[in-house]
Amino acid sequence: MKFTLSWLKDHLDTTATLDEIVETLTMIGLEVEDVDDRSAFAPFTIAKVLSAERHPDADKLQVLSVDIGDGKPLQVVCGAPNARAGLVGAFAGPGTYVPGIDTTLGVGNIRGVESFGMMCSERELELSEDHDGIIDLPPEILADAPVGTPFADYAGLNDPVIEIGITPNRPDALGVSGIARDLAAAGLGTVKSPKIDPVKGGFPCPVAVDLTSDDAAEFCPAFGLRLVRNVKNGPSPKWMQQRLKAIGLRPISALVDITNYVTFDRGRPLHVFDADKVTGNLMVRRATGAEEFLALDGKTYTPTSSHFVIADDNGPESLAGVMGGEESGCSLETKNVLVESALWDPLTIARTGRDLGIITDARYRFERGVDPQFMVDGLNLGTQLVMDLCGGAASDELIEGTIPAADMTIEFPVSETKRLTGLDVGSEQAASILTRLGFDVSGSGDRLSVGVPGARPDVHGKADLVEEVMRIYGVNEIEPQPLPALSSVGCRILTTGQKRTRDTRRTLAARGMSEAVLYSFIPKAHAEHFGGGQGELALANPIASDMSDMRPSLLPSLLAAAKRNADRAMGDLAIFEVSHVYAGVEIDDQSRSAAGIRRGSARLESVGRHWREAAKGVDVYDAKEDALAVLAACGMDPSKVQIEAGGPDWFHPGRSGTFKLGPKVVLGSFGEFHPMTLEAMDVTGPLCGFEIHMDAIPEPRKRANRSKGALTLSQLQPVRRDFAFVLEKSVESALVLRAASGADKKLIEQVRVFDVFEGGSLGADQKSLAIEVTLQPTDKSLTDDQIDAISAKIVANVEKTTGGVLRG
Repeated sequence: MKFTLSWLKDHLDTTATLDEIVETLTMIGLEVEDVDDRSAFAPFTIAKVLSAERHPDADKLQVLSVDIGDGKPLQVVCGAPNARAGLVGAFAGPGTYVPGIDTTLGVGNIRGVESFGMMCSERELELSEDHDGIIDLPPEILADAPVGTPFADYAGLNDPVIEIGITPNRPDALGVSGIARDLAAAGLGTVKSPKIDPVKGGFPCPVAVDLTSDDAAEFCPAFGLRLVRNVKNGPSPKWMQQRLKAIGLRPISALVDITNYVTFDRGRPLHVFDADKVTGNLMVRRATGAEEFLALDGKTYTPTSSHFVIADDNGPESLAGVMGGEESGCSLETKNVLVESALWDPLTIARTGRDLGIITDARYRFERGVDPQFMVDGLNLGTQLVMDLCGGAASDELIEGTIPAADMTIEFPVSETKRLTGLDVGSEQAASILTRLGFDVSGSGDRLSVGVPGARPDVHGKADLVEEVMRIYGVNEIEPQPLPALSSVGCRILTTGQKRTRDTRRTLAARGMSEAVLYSFIPKAHAEHFGGGQGELALANPIASDMSDMRPSLLPSLLAAAKRNADRAMGDLAIFEVSHVYAGVEIDDQSRSAAGIRRGSARLESVGRHWREAAKGVDVYDAKEDALAVLAACGMDPSKVQIEAGGPDWFHPGRSGTFKLGPKVVLGSFGEFHPMTLEAMDVTGPLCGFEIHMDAIPEPRKRANRSKGALTLSQLQPVRRDFAFVLEKSVESALVLRAASGADKKLIEQVRVFDVFEGGSLGADQKSLAIEVTLQPTDKSLTDDQIDAISAKIVANVEKTTGGVLRG
């Protein structure tokens, strides 16, 4: 929301400085985002051309002698066709930044003639788009603004522009009058908003309004309309144009500028129709879905049956509350004008603008809520401005529907302010603050009865009133209080889920993976491919067509991200995400998962392309290591997890696995992606991934709080022995590892596979699996007999469990 200082002072009688106003706005919750003090226009001065001679080496250039008020005329080379002796205009000297051409001037040399500055056009000062000639002021202005005085003072370019950020709950601050009311309540002056008197009509309004179609009355509770005959449309006055330009709006014509001015001045959007282009009466109705509508922005829209239009006998003339139509728009030829002021349902306005991709100042205000009680005053204000600036005679006002009454009353115990904020605000002071903000306050003592004005649709309960009192009394008055000291060491703060999430992120990042934060919405086709796509998980209002469904897995989002990176030549990629997935609409159907993918040669130990060795692509084992690291980070002993071959359909059936805890509890899966999955996702290249269901991991057992001692390392040398077993190909290596580890859990520190051999003399159905067993003595060295005994037990356990035999 932008406004100028002089505009604010039309509504606020104050002697406060600009700095005081800016500081107070931020303190009362209207945060100032930018202040343009217009100092950029200070170097421009009023100057007079003393003489104009033809350039000796250019037919279209002139050499001017310019008086800038210091008694020393300057030489300026100028190509403007209207440059002449006696012309009074705006001069910029060397070192001046000219905003219209984004250039800082210096002393120039044009065709051999030095030029010390320039005479400016309106476009160069961003006053308009006119650049056919330099600014030509009437000579009589020199009586009030002599040569050498600032041009900004004459042109009104010295009026500071303030921009504030408006939160969605403050529609009352979307008009300068509302901002002035807040500043007055904060003690920065008194409100002096001009009074709006009823405009007396001279004849009945000839155009009727119909609100009986479908549920139009719910969408449009009230509709105000007036006809003004015999208007003369043209440019709006200079003061109005300057204010609109200052806030970034382009002046069009008096009739259009009036509606824009009232929108920002009072927060009341209006619309004007060219009455001669309206056929028959107006009707607020739903669009048919087959009608095309040419809007004022020059674009054609096709509103659906969920959108409302204002139509006449020819069809839609306005997209109700959002944007008017080109067909009935006002032009310089307009003679009769209909002024409209109506109330619209905020949610429907928001949906219409979002569906059609239209953002206007009217939509911005209507979807947040305008003051219903100002609807008629807004109609009178707009009508009066039309008559003042364009002439004409007004009809009687036509009000169709019923304006909602501001009948909300809140019982407000003033002691709530102390309880919620710590501010000790007395009853009289709280009542005074609320009254200055426009609330109707009655009662005394601790309990006040507060009537909420229509301009404050955000106030619903006593906590909202506390907020109003607090922000005007001063948030800076809240004294900081130390947290109470605890008598003992606090217990664990993070929940199990929070701790697992944190540890998982750190673990995967340490494995060289980058965290991705992706949308929870994916295309329906992707959701169906990963086990989702149910109707109840489809979004009613998706923000984009390719974000239509809640994701049943994190993997499709990660694969899509891998594709985007690969398309930008980032082929070696390792990314992960820890977030929620959705199997249904119930609370229990939402769970937290950790998933990651690797593409190309983005392995943990990979160095990418290198002259010493060929880059190796990622495979199922890379995904398995990542998944096991996640399980360990979540407090799960990976050795206790069962691994079954095969996984979900999106993984390759022969290059994937599933983690289980017993026959029913599935902890996750990993593997290389199925070619059909990659084709469906339009992804190519070596790709592997995993997904762990973090909520399925059992809670760790609670143990007594015993402090652990320092790490103890054995001083004795570990003993390593290798064993090779001939097994059937179907026997899993995990079975061999568990059998070997169980031979002596005290001495055996680690068992790992270091070789697998198939073929040769073993036969088609056999394989050789070689393991390394590490024995770690703690109190004394092992003897040969002890090592042989443990080795025999290892062989016996493996042979009994797997049916294999020790390879000779």
